[in-house]
Amino acid sequence: MTVQEALKQLTELEKTRHAYEHAIGLIYCDAVTAAPEDSGRGRGETLGTLSGLSYEVFANPQVGGLLAFLREHSGELTPLQNRQVEMLNREYERISKVPQAEYVQYAQLLNEADTVWHRAKRDNDFPSFAPCLKQIVETQRRFAGYFDPARDPYDVSLDEYERGLDQAQLDRFFSALREKLAPLVHRIQAEGAPVDDSFLHQEFPIAQQRALSDYLMELMTIDRSHCSIGETEHPFTTNFNKYDVRITTKYHLDDMTNSLFSVVHEGGHALYELHTGDELMNTCLAGGATMGIHESQSRLFENMIGRSEAFVERIFPKLLELFPEQLKGVTPRQFYRAINKCEPSLIRIEADELTYPLHIMVRYDIEKLLFAGEISIDELPRIWAEKMKEYLGVEVPDDRRGVLQDSHWSGGSLGYFPSYAIGSAYAAQIVDAMSRDLDVPALVREGNLAPIVEWLTQRIYQYGKAKDPDELLRIATGKSFDPTYYTDYLTRKYSAIYNLK
Repeated sequence: MTVQEALKQLTELEKTRHAYEHAIGLIYCDAVTAAPEDSGRGRGETLGTLSGLSYEVFANPQVGGLLAFLREHSGELTPLQNRQVEMLNREYERISKVPQAEYVQYAQLLNEADTVWHRAKRDNDFPSFAPCLKQIVETQRRFAGYFDPARDPYDVSLDEYERGLDQAQLDRFFSALREKLAPLVHRIQAEGAPVDDSFLHQEFPIAQQRALSDYLMELMTIDRSHCSIGETEHPFTTNFNKYDVRITTKYHLDDMTNSLFSVVHEGGHALYELHTGDELMNTCLAGGATMGIHESQSRLFENMIGRSEAFVERIFPKLLELFPEQLKGVTPRQFYRAINKCEPSLIRIEADELTYPLHIMVRYDIEKLLFAGEISIDELPRIWAEKMKEYLGVEVPDDRRGVLQDSHWSGGSLGYFPSYAIGSAYAAQIVDAMSRDLDVPALVREGNLAPIVEWLTQRIYQYGKAKDPDELLRIATGKSFDPTYYTDYLTRKYSAIYNLK
């Protein structure tokens, strides 16, 4: 076999795998946006069949031999081809160690768990979800043993979402956040100038909120011919290729800012996917580098742009047009302070920027305990309530607003949550560097976000998975990761909002 013949086989392998992933992704997207509530059984059988076929295509010795051959001839490959082989081999080494029957059963389990979670959250019924979650945790711990038996199972899970990340690094990261941010929260509560957000708690018609979503997507330069918006219980973004990206939101009649920031957050994810390099399509290099880098883009747009005073000034005329009675007499400055009000709360996706990392710490602590076998699934509601009281000082009234609020565990995404905090810190460092090249507030006030998207495309988006996080940060900022950019940013912003000296 020649190298060119091997590369042709690799291309066909990638196309076939992508076709299965495309079909599986479409079924999932339909399941959480449009499918009837009690339709999971038949869908589970289909997903099991497709997952089995996908496994057979990829996790077989012929693929292992093909990848080994190409690694032996790495000198004849381009840097991009070598990266493709590296990433595929990494994935092959994981999946091929899982017996096919277990791989298929796990896909079916996640389909069932998602259906059960939606019902459990609606009915405030954690015990009905507990058996599914127990199976998910047990399966992930078993799979971690297949992948890398010498490593801590939770470190294996963390590495799946952010390459190279482990508990030791996260413990230092979260310790640094607590050291800098906890005193700031206490100062705000003790000394901060009061913030009135009462005008945000009124009735905001859903039709106008949908119109606001359309306006926000246009402002963000999101190409609607390649990106749609749907509605679901827990907002997410999915991409089938760079020309077919789907974002979702959830509208609350009594809180239009929930969907506003959901659309901007998911829109940040979408911009990343829409601007990856054409040459990466249908390969394992398409899509965001890691979940931390992906969340850096969603958090960058949601918070550092979306919650900025410049952005409020830009969108405020539109808000007054859509909600004239609700915002009558409200100034842009009042709205800006209201959407940045620091107030410990129950719901992660509704949390302010400053207390948000504390929500992630709660989940991180719980996941560590689960993987270590130090707590049982049945104890989760109690442990959750204790952690929320410890970190945020809030009482959890029920499981719907407690342990059942996020969809991640039902989807098997244990180890994902730290990506939100890491991503927020990445974003602060990226914006600091961007601000040396662009007048970001001026562009945002003008409603001209195209230069911002182009700056990010040149330094991050276009590379997809072709580069690791540290390399991307060095390209974008000239430095390795430094979380002090994040803590300094939050300190400056919230000290100004609350008039702290």
